[in-house]
Amino acid sequence: MKLITFTGLDGSGKSTQLDLLKTHLEQEGKKVAVFHAIGFSLANRITLALRGGKTFVPGKEKSVTRASSFSIFLRKIFLLIDILRFQSFTKKLKQNGIEFLLSDRYFFDTVVNIEYLGSSVPNSLVNLIPAPDRAFYLRITPEEILKRDRVPEQGIEYLCKKFDILEQKKSDWHLMEVNASLERNTLFEKILIELLPTHMKRG
Repeated sequence: MKLITFTGLDGSGKSTQLDLLKTHLEQEGKKVAVFHAIGFSLANRITLALRGGKTFVPGKEKSVTRASSFSIFLRKIFLLIDILRFQSFTKKLKQNGIEFLLSDRYFFDTVVNIEYLGSSVPNSLVNLIPAPDRAFYLRITPEEILKRDRVPEQGIEYLCKKFDILEQKKSDWHLMEVNASLERNTLFEKILIELLPTHMKRG
């Protein structure tokens, strides 16, 4: 099973590119599953349950911009738990014959969210994150995002701080940078070209 992840700022087009890739692979007869780090998060599931069991909808969740030290500590604990749960999750997918797992936001994005709140995540924890077969970084500046039709409600300072964190981490995480300011179909063609080596391999 191949793990393909999309990481980037809010509004960079992760969900759009994932949907295009999912459709493309399914048209080729591939068995595809989708993963969303926030939707998968045990902490998020508990929060939703406490709010009345509302269903998680990607792109509709409200980003957290402030948190207490204890809350940040809990986020790190839940990140570890989620990474361990993910191993069991992917094992079941493989048993069910899934060939591609596509991730709209990955654990890298969870790390960015924690560091945005002002606390670094230990390398010992980051190193436990399973390495994707392709980890795309949809790179676009905050200024370009604000020119789009759908603008994140948090504003420019929020985007700039997350952008700086991603720029610092992209080499360490071996993220494959693609220009997310391109027209969506042009961007998708570039993603497909980068995927060809992975796409042709089996296993």
